[in-house]
Amino acid sequence: MEDYLERLKKGSLKLYALESELPPEEAVRVRRIYIERETGTDLSATGSFTIPIDRAATKNCENMIGAVQVPVGVAGPLVVKGEYADGSFYIPLATTEGALVASVNRGCGAITRAGGAEVRIFRDGMTRAPVFAARDIPHAREICDWVAAHREEIAAAAESTTSHGKLTGITTTTGGTSVFVRLEFDSKDAMGMNMVTIASAKAAGVISAATGARLIALSGNFCTDKKPAAVNLVMGRGRTVAAGIFLPDDLIREVFKTDAGTLAEVNLRKNLVGSARAGSLGYNAHAANIIAAIFIACGQDPAHVVEGSLAITTVDPAEGGVYVSVTLPSLPAGTVGGGTGIATQHECLTLLGVAGGGSPPGSHARKFAEIIACAVLAGELSLLGALAAQHLARAHQQLGR
Repeated sequence: MEDYLERLKKGSLKLYALESELPPEEAVRVRRIYIERETGTDLSATGSFTIPIDRAATKNCENMIGAVQVPVGVAGPLVVKGEYADGSFYIPLATTEGALVASVNRGCGAITRAGGAEVRIFRDGMTRAPVFAARDIPHAREICDWVAAHREEIAAAAESTTSHGKLTGITTTTGGTSVFVRLEFDSKDAMGMNMVTIASAKAAGVISAATGARLIALSGNFCTDKKPAAVNLVMGRGRTVAAGIFLPDDLIREVFKTDAGTLAEVNLRKNLVGSARAGSLGYNAHAANIIAAIFIACGQDPAHVVEGSLAITTVDPAEGGVYVSVTLPSLPAGTVGGGTGIATQHECLTLLGVAGGGSPPGSHARKFAEIIACAVLAGELSLLGALAAQHLARAHQQLGR
């Protein structure tokens, strides 16, 4: 080991090259010891973990030195009444925020007592939007017209790169001489970014060759990936899913210590008017909290919480109570690929019954999306209830240590 450490010190061996000379487990250990010596930092806790290294160090994380461990709690049981998820589930939540799991758990209890959350997927499509340069405005229009007239040709090229992905939509728009082609794919059980990027590269080549458009960037930010954007709020990205529950008056009083009218007013003035006044793209209480905790537990890309937080929570008056719903227009989530194969994350997906590819393809990812939406609904209900009853500060004093 000392020989490798000395070579790293001299610069004749690069940190990223250790796996080419050592087994992954030994490479991670040598790299960690080198960083400890260079920085004077004890990384023994970072170096103590249970996930198998072979996959993580070669497929998920470059220059790996260990793992940061996040506590995982469960909320539930949560009864879900969806087209793909139909049953009772315990929700894994990876978080360091005291009170979050307890809050979601209270919402799960209310939903389950009320008979279960109704949930449906309205749209399913991962996007990538290359940007092209046109010579002038007439040429920009020609490019858009050609794309509209040759969808089948573009689809054939894109789908030739994957055995699973299917092109389901094309939208074009321009900004001066910049032409954006937003390609949407059904990525089945994968979240799909790698799949659609490779497919979009092939499609972009066909468009360039046929129109003379100059490809500037394979991602032109009209996708839009990992950034708050109105296009995702309006058109959707990943899974567009909504969940709702009717809460009777007596349950609201017993569980949330408030009443239907107060619950509705808090949602109106906070989630809707307050968010509008702030210029927010999300109209919800804390949807990102639940999505982030599930994403980390289940091997999703945490950066996609940005899109997932573009949620809208509504509270509709109903006879004898209220109907509360959440709509997630842009939920990029998958059950294969990325971090889903890491052992601990795979276990959390298994806990939900969605690990790996589904039969038929896509069914696991859609089931996962339905469960996430219902968990978000639980979180929204609990926070709205705490605010309506003026219990928020007390809960954080007790649990948010």
